[in-house]
Amino acid sequence: MNTWLFDLGNTRLKCAPLRPDGSVGEVRAIAHDDADGWLDALPTGDVACIASVAPPERRVALLDALCARFVRLHRVHTETALGPLRIAYAEPAHLGVDRFLAMLGLCGSGSALVVGVGTALTLDLLDGEGRHRGGRIAPSPQLMREALNARAAQLPATGGDYAEFADDTHHALASGCDGAALALVERSLHAAQALLGAAPVLHLHGGGAQALRARLPAHAWAPDAVLQGLARWHALRIA
Repeated sequence: MNTWLFDLGNTRLKCAPLRPDGSVGEVRAIAHDDADGWLDALPTGDVACIASVAPPERRVALLDALCARFVRLHRVHTETALGPLRIAYAEPAHLGVDRFLAMLGLCGSGSALVVGVGTALTLDLLDGEGRHRGGRIAPSPQLMREALNARAAQLPATGGDYAEFADDTHHALASGCDGAALALVERSLHAAQALLGAAPVLHLHGGGAQALRARLPAHAWAPDAVLQGLARWHALRIA
């Protein structure tokens, strides 16, 4: 059975084949824009497992394209409980499926603070039993820059280097927006340790996470966390 995993975000699609041993194969990243050319790069197979946090029109376009390429499609939704994972939200639909899957892929391996940096900055705490203890959502550094630029065009949306006290507006913007994200992660780590009685492992993923890594405490780098969660979802729900 030829199975593929699809993670459709706000700016790109990540996909990978599911290997026979249940692991994630080579990952492809495809940017999606206003044109439909990105759909031409889709693979074909028997089973497609899909997670999406993208706008409805992009999600529908992907599902339509996959219908012509796969025999069976499974669209993944957040669940109250799956495997060892128990989410904190009373309404599962209020928790993004990307956050759910990132936690699903990691739960059961000890306490963890799962941080995703995409359009949003998301933080979710898992205890050692796989219970989700809640989380936070904030704008990512890039979204902060874009929001400032939209309100004040003289503040550039890109550029600049991080410094603790910058000597130019470009650098001050990079330092302030990255610094806000770093501070939120560090505060969450301290709060998590106080809550759990021990420091959780910091797990980092998402397209915007790379820029923060050098200034964060020791962490596990999990760039394909959502796809890993999809693989585990397949093992628990389909296999």
